[in-house]
Formats: sequence, C-alpha cells, structure tokens
Amino acid sequence: MDILTINDRPGVYPDSYYAATASAPAPFPEAEGEIRADVCVVGGGFTGLSAALHLRRSGFDVVLLEASRLGFGASGRNGGQVGTGQRVAQPELEQMVGLETARSLWQIGLESVDLVRQLVGQSGEDCQITPGILHADHRARFVPETRAWVDHMQQTYAYDHIRFLDRDEIRAEVGSPGYHAGALDLGGFHLHPLRYVFALAKLARDEGVRIHEMSRMVDFTPGDPVRIRTDRAVVTADHLVLGLNGYHNNLAPQLARRVMPINNFIAVTEPLGEARARSLIANDYAVGDSRFVINYYRLSRDHRMIFGGGESYGYRFPSDLAAKVRGPMLEVFPQLKDARIDHAWGGTLGITMSRLPHVERLAGNVLSASGFSGHGVAMGSLAGKLMAEAVAGQAGRFDLMAKLPTGPFPGGPLLRSPLLVAAMLWYALRDRL
Repeated sequence: MDILTINDRPGVYPDSYYAATASAPAPFPEAEGEIRADVCVVGGGFTGLSAALHLRRSGFDVVLLEASRLGFGASGRNGGQVGTGQRVAQPELEQMVGLETARSLWQIGLESVDLVRQLVGQSGEDCQITPGILHADHRARFVPETRAWVDHMQQTYAYDHIRFLDRDEIRAEVGSPGYHAGALDLGGFHLHPLRYVFALAKLARDEGVRIHEMSRMVDFTPGDPVRIRTDRAVVTADHLVLGLNGYHNNLAPQLARRVMPINNFIAVTEPLGEARARSLIANDYAVGDSRFVINYYRLSRDHRMIFGGGESYGYRFPSDLAAKVRGPMLEVFPQLKDARIDHAWGGTLGITMSRLPHVERLAGNVLSASGFSGHGVAMGSLAGKLMAEAVAGQAGRFDLMAKLPTGPFPGGPLLRSPLLVAAMLWYALRDRL
C-alpha cells in the first residue's frame, strides 16, 4: 500500500477550500544527482519546514525533500485548530508521567502555540489567525469531568484563559441543540493551515534552505554520514530529520510500529452569509466535540462552515466525500440540510496508541517526530524546532518528548488495521448510543 498515491496524484493539491484560497509558491526543483548537506530534512509539512528553518537559523546547510508539493499531506488539509497543551488532557497526562513532567509538557504545549503565532508574524503573511477553541460535551455525563478539568487547569496550572460554559452558555455560542456544556480556551486559536505552510516555506527559502519538491525518499542508509536516496538523487548528510507523520510508508520499522496512518475528512459549505454563519458559531471560535470520532468545525472568513468528521475503516477514501461528512454535519447542524457543499477532501494523519507524539532518535544521527494524533499544527511546528535543537547539541527537550509513552500497536503494521477497525466500530457505536 502506497499512502502517498492511493488517494492522490503527487504534485496535485486536493480540491480543498484551502488550496482554492491560498497562493502556492512557484514549484521548487526536483532533487537530482549527488547532493551534500549538513542536514537532510524529509517532509514538507509543519514539522519538516519548521525543522529546516530552525536548523538554517542555527547555521546548518539544509536540504529539504518533499515527495509531492509543500503542505500536500495533513499539514495542508487539517481543521486548522491550534490548541494548547498536548493531545492528552493534563489530568490524564499527570497519571501517565507524573505532575512534574506534566507541568513541563504543558509549558512545551504553550510554547508550541506561541511559536505558530510568532512564525506567522515573522512571515508577514495573512494566515487568518482567529482566537478561541471551544470543547463541546455531546453527553450530559461528560459535564462533571469538563467542569473538574477547567477547575484543575485554573488551580494547578494557573491557566486563566479557560472557562467552563454551562448548557445555556454553550448553546449561545453554538447553534446546536446537542451540547450540554463545554469549555472555552482563549489561549488557542485557529488559522488557514495551507497558508501557514506557505508562510513557513517563505521563511525557510529566504533563510537559504534548499527545498526540493517531487523528490520522494525511497530509502535511507544510516551511517556517518547518512545517505538518502530519491528516484533521481542521492543526498549525503551528517544528520537526517524526518517529518513524515502518517505518510511514513513503513520506511522505518521502528516508526511504523508506533505511528498508524488513518484518514479523516472535511467538507466546506457554500457561503452562508454572516448572519446565518453567526447563528451557528456566534463568536467565530473553532469547535471540537466530545465524541471519540470527533467532530471539529469552524467558520471561514467568507462565512462558510468548515466541518470535519466521519470515520473510515480503510486507507482508500470513500467515493463520495461530501456525503461522508454531510451526515455528521447535519447531526450537529440540521439547519444546514439545504446548504450546498462546495469542497470536500480527505487526508491522512498519524496517530499513536497513547495519542501523544512519537519523538525518537532512530539512529544516532537520524531523528523523527510524528504521530501528532490530530494535534499537529502547533506540536508539529514545535517538534521541528526541538529536532533542530537536538542536532545542534541541545537535546534536553527532545529527550523529554522522546520519553513519552507511545507503545507499539498490537499486531504490527500488518494486523493493526483490522484491530483498529474493530475498535473504531465500537467507539462509533458508543458515540451514537
């Protein structure tokens, strides 16, 4: 199975709202012949571009290889939510790693959000940053846990950007009858993710990173130096940095055991007009709900609903992506039954068993960060910076992230998909009961 080509044509962005509303840079040349660099970065999404940018700013000669176009994978297709913390809530994280480490991880999570904001500002690009991430409880039984979580964040972490919303408050924010309570985090924000990719590319290019598109790594040979082979080039580098996430194609067995590719889907409506759009999300926050198969959605600048949802149990996308997303969208917003879908697309992300990032030194001079589990806009960006720090000899924070528990999936790459299907069917059923 080739994740890169099973659903997409390399070099052609999907028919997404993001691709239609962002100006891609001119294509970068394909890598050819023998190339020498201090560091070779593989992957042209948030992680790879951030790593390349920070490495170059530290004085390294950097080559970046992207198999298709920059932002072609999950970085250019996601919901655009830039959330605080880790993918796992702090109380659960404390149980996994202890309070002291959880505090350090919370600070790293806050820095990841700040880093995205800083990089956008440095680029001078309009990435449509809009404040506010809202968690919505779709079952009344989740409400006490959400209230306790908000209290914990305020008291234990002195985090005052978050507040609890009762039933009346959340229904004033979100025009859906299905939510019982929630939490509003004004420390996070949402943005146009593909514009952010192109902003990172501009910064990296201007710093002198040598970027090559349509340059797919087919294998690498660890050593000193490491050799990276594409169809038309061989790159020799002192260090290799991998930012592959769900598109690893099992090239590194250690990575394949712990990071599983899964698909998710987004649909975008026709312009709804400002009044109708504000009746759905009153204050332009991004929303994610409490379902295991999460619904996540927000409004675009031109008052469209950008709605992500729908589970898939195979690597091939469904034939009718709009229909796939319309079902969960109408469950939340039945008033959109007459709204036309103008764009629908799918994408592949990487998840881990624990939903925490998988950061690993695959060999002494080969580093990888992936498995962001839907939390990759911010954490992918910071992970790139942490890998750059490690290459420069300051590996403390990289090593901290590398200690996070991300055990192997049962069954390995061959059997994990059927096991995931069974688990997802169960959780999808639980969401509906």
